[in-house]
Amino acid sequence: MNYPELTVGAVILNKADQILLCKSHKWNDKYVIPGGHVELGESLEAALQREIKEETALDIYNIKLLSIKESIFSESFASKKHFIFMDYICRTDSTEVILNEEAESYCWAELSEINNYDLGGFTAQLFDELADKDNSDYKTEILYGY
Repeated sequence: MNYPELTVGAVILNKADQILLCKSHKWNDKYVIPGGHVELGESLEAALQREIKEETALDIYNIKLLSIKESIFSESFASKKHFIFMDYICRTDSTEVILNEEAESYCWAELSEINNYDLGGFTAQLFDELADKDNSDYKTEILYGY
């Protein structure tokens, strides 16, 4: 592929405000948020819901854009790729995760303890920004419904 790949990812909160982390062989056996590629003709939100359902069997709602990041040939990823990450924050009512082949294991983590996990890619930076969003250098206001 000779162009960047558009992907969506989800910071999924359960009813206890714990965050779903998935350990992925694609990210050198590190914990990341679940997500995947946007298919041609598919909206970003529809792609996110489909990817999360495929990878975790979870239904998600209250979906809000959280972060836009670019990764060019990251050494953290299993192959040489150029990604555009559209990461969202959302909720689920279930904690019963059924993983597909893309993840090895999962856990529900507290945001205050998230840096105790071996995080891959931009995941650590994403959670640092989420924890200190008012002081983040990357803070962007997203306007909904205007």
